[in-house]
Amino acid sequence: MAVTVSLVALFGLVLFFLLRSKTLGYGAAFVAMMFGFYLASTGASEPMNELTAAVVDALGKI
Repeated sequence: MAVTVSLVALFGLVLFFLLRSKTLGYGAAFVAMMFGFYLASTGASEPMNELTAAVVDALGKI
């Protein structure tokens, strides 16, 4: 759970700076947000969570 919250904060911060620098348009940001919501409700969410946990665990051991 803590990893998910941290990733949401990280991606939110990156998205904020992309929008602020006008590198990413509002339409693309909306599409990215909706993609994330829909991806989370599919069967792909569990493998993505496991992959993220494995990467975080590997980075922690470096």
